[in-house]
Amino acid sequence: MTNNLSSSRQTALTCLMRWHEGRSFAETLVDRECSQAALSQADRHLVQALVFGVLRNQTWLDHVIDSLRKGRLDMQMRLIIQLGLCQLFLLGMADHAAVYETVNLAPTRLRGLVNAILRNALRREKSILDERERLPLPILYSTPAWLVKRWTRQLGPQTTRALLHWNNTTPRLYVRGNPLIPMNGIPACLAPLDRAPGWFSLEGPLPLEEIKSGALYVADPSTRYAIDLLAPRAGEEILDACAAPGGKSAAIIAATGGKAHLTATDLHEHRLPTLKENLDRQGSTSVKTAQADWSLPCPPEWERHFDAVLLDVPCSNTGVIQRRVDVRWRLTPEEIRRLATLQKTILENASRAVKPGGRLVYSTCSIEAEEDGLLVREFLQNHPEWTLKEEKLILPHEEKSDGAYAALLICA
Repeated sequence: MTNNLSSSRQTALTCLMRWHEGRSFAETLVDRECSQAALSQADRHLVQALVFGVLRNQTWLDHVIDSLRKGRLDMQMRLIIQLGLCQLFLLGMADHAAVYETVNLAPTRLRGLVNAILRNALRREKSILDERERLPLPILYSTPAWLVKRWTRQLGPQTTRALLHWNNTTPRLYVRGNPLIPMNGIPACLAPLDRAPGWFSLEGPLPLEEIKSGALYVADPSTRYAIDLLAPRAGEEILDACAAPGGKSAAIIAATGGKAHLTATDLHEHRLPTLKENLDRQGSTSVKTAQADWSLPCPPEWERHFDAVLLDVPCSNTGVIQRRVDVRWRLTPEEIRRLATLQKTILENASRAVKPGGRLVYSTCSIEAEEDGLLVREFLQNHPEWTLKEEKLILPHEEKSDGAYAALLICA
């Protein structure tokens, strides 16, 4: 058991070191490093809990370290101590195991220092935890100050605090049932969602057989709002313009009984085989996939061709920070502005694929007005032939799901 725990913690440290090098997303690193270390499923869960726990609480952990020891620590030593504090104060692991295993991560000459810092933290545990709730929000919830200020300005202080708290909790996994491929009974690991008929919360291991058969699709309940606004109908020509990996396309197939003429496109050609494979399992024989770059003008053969277009644009992902733990550390105000510029271009081009009288749903997994409502209104000002029929902003802490935005636009 000790060897397994040591291996898990070493893998977690490797993931965090690689992450700070800046080349990979946290979830990608966890998957890759755990595979290379040939860890069991239980050990993978531990690695993920450690890595995500540190990244969700990075600023607070650094604050605690700086209160325990003055002076510079190199990156590896700081990460080792962060891992130790995460185990002690966030994951509730046994003190002796957390300290012993963490100390063993350090070079031999520095193990005494790591042991002393962690033992000091345990002695001061009550004061450390009592102080925590009084800290400024960027430290308490380990979120960049510029983003906290931005949300406070847009959403107000109470909503911002609730959102920050939600973002630092562990996300649930959800699946959507496929009415075209009914299950032979609901697996015991699934709990139906009252607020979203046909959706289930996962209470155990993934029901792989049902997923492989197409009876279930892993997705977040927030995705249903864009599909509900689009209201796809059997026989319609429908475009899912930014489709990979296929969750919303799969929902369109289910909503139309597999009888829509669906074209699913993506910017990256290498993603199309997986997209096609995912959609082929959903019970429809009339889905086409194609590579398309919607930052470029609409292809002539698709102009005014579709009854309905779903446009789920690349975005800042600020609605899914709970699920994608390192978004907060990668994002900048400049990146949001760059994305908004790209989104305007994509909306401009994709809107030309809609027939007169047709409809377009613009959606993001962002909660930034610059990428959502403000952008849609700017488009409407420049295009009087379009009208806004309905829009919805989903704040994750209120919906208890991912955050999202969706707007239904009608073409005259």
